Amino acid sequence: MFEFDQYLGFLAFLTILTIGFWLMIFLLTFVVPYWLFGNIRELLKERRDKKRAARQA
Repeated sequence: MFEFDQYLGFLAFLTILTIGFWLMIFLLTFVVPYWLFGNIRELLKERRDKKRAARQA
């Protein structure tokens, strides 16, 4: 059937696969929306500051 080194290789594969899966879930549900929200917020802030500077000048 299987030898012990094949069993350890299979466990290592499952561990890496599971870590990768949860990393992708974390990135897609937290990091990417946080990055997009912050980027849009900064863009709107720059536009608003540019409009204020144009009005006062």
